[in-house]
Amino acid sequence: MEEKQKVKVLDSYKLKINNVVVSVDIIFRFDDFIPSYNISILNISNITSIILNKIREEFVSKVNIGSLKVEDSSDPATIKEKFRDEILILIKKYFPDIDKKKSDLLVNYLIQENIGLGNIEILLRDENLEDIVVNNAREPVWVYHKRHGWLKTNVKISSESRIRHYSTMIGRDSGKEITLLKPLMDASLTTGDRVNATLSPISSMGNTISIRKFAYKPWTITDFIKSNTISYYGAALIWLAVQNELSILIAGGTGSGKTSMLNVINNFFPPNHRIISIEDTRELTLPDSLHWVPLETRLPNPEGKGEISMLDLLVNSLRMRPDRIVVGEIRRKKEAEVLFESMHTGHSVYGTIHANTANETIVRMTNPPIEIPKLMLPALSMIVVQHLDRRSGKRRTLQMAEILPNGEPNIIMQFDSLNNRLEQINESRMIMDTIKLYSGLGPEDIKRDLKEKTDILKWLVKNNINNIHQIGLIFAKYYTKKSIKR
Repeated sequence: MEEKQKVKVLDSYKLKINNVVVSVDIIFRFDDFIPSYNISILNISNITSIILNKIREEFVSKVNIGSLKVEDSSDPATIKEKFRDEILILIKKYFPDIDKKKSDLLVNYLIQENIGLGNIEILLRDENLEDIVVNNAREPVWVYHKRHGWLKTNVKISSESRIRHYSTMIGRDSGKEITLLKPLMDASLTTGDRVNATLSPISSMGNTISIRKFAYKPWTITDFIKSNTISYYGAALIWLAVQNELSILIAGGTGSGKTSMLNVINNFFPPNHRIISIEDTRELTLPDSLHWVPLETRLPNPEGKGEISMLDLLVNSLRMRPDRIVVGEIRRKKEAEVLFESMHTGHSVYGTIHANTANETIVRMTNPPIEIPKLMLPALSMIVVQHLDRRSGKRRTLQMAEILPNGEPNIIMQFDSLNNRLEQINESRMIMDTIKLYSGLGPEDIKRDLKEKTDILKWLVKNNINNIHQIGLIFAKYYTKKSIKR
């Protein structure tokens, strides 16, 4: 077999990062089981790379012997600026005739290599990636690609001490620390990406870093429909529930798209409602047209002081006169109790929970550690279950269910994996009755309303309108026209 037949190119594209052009090739080798994600820098020659390595060594030696001093109290921006000035001096020493554009390119590249996260910085700038993980210094860095799933990269971290250095640097920039006495750390990058780090011997094969990337372009209802994650009718039904202020819980496993669905549901909020969101790490992005106040929890400092918990923010949010409360994740009994109390006092609540089906969601909610009495559950109107098929990497809305008066779920829509579509399998009882009670709409009125919503959603998809702020304006106009008609 010829060499070219042993490799298949699955995907190829370019990234431009601080004027550095990076080629990305995703290839499958027929003697391997996992595709590879390979990066190469196009506009820096091999000779230039050799000289840059020499500059890097000289720069590192200056830092190590203390001839380049930076005060401990200096903030990261000040440190970066001092290093930038020193690197520029070294570049001009080795490239005396270099122009400003080229020198800026080389300075940015060396800063990324020396005081950034090295080639991980390149991976962070690829919007096609969702997760970046370092398992140890022996293995290559792994990434989770939106289209291709888990991939091995051609990026390796040189040593365990280098991985630990990256973890320490990330922790320092976000006010956290990781040490042998505290070998686990949750932190975030300045870009909003979530980071978990562990040190050996807790992770027995080496130091680890796991980065869950922040979605720079939030998912919208247009994206969900176009990717067949949800059907038009399913989306219209959620919109109807949100418009009528019914509370919704999104369930699913890790990586199934719970937060993405929560972001999609936020597309449907009316502009005259005050929305309070509560998260451990900011992941939600709401349209500019909405009246939105985001709140974020805070971990205690190294002395164990200053913690702001989810419960603290939940209780506080009720004093902020919210119309809608959005919660990143429900984990504990006290949080759930406050949320259900909020529902009973007239607030609409939206949140996520780890569970794989509607029935499993009920079991989780009514057993420790959450342990909500089953008779309280009907305050929650709808459960939307998200599912990730790990073989294909596709995310789908698996089930949409309502809660009956006895606390049991009535599954209205369910995903048919054989035909790859979300289908209605039961008529709604409670949701339609609740809407009729508060709005006076009868079955035919609701049917017409769902048809109108479906037509609007089809128009959004046809015109490929998937900017969250543009969609927010369209829904704001829709609600304004509705209120004028009344």
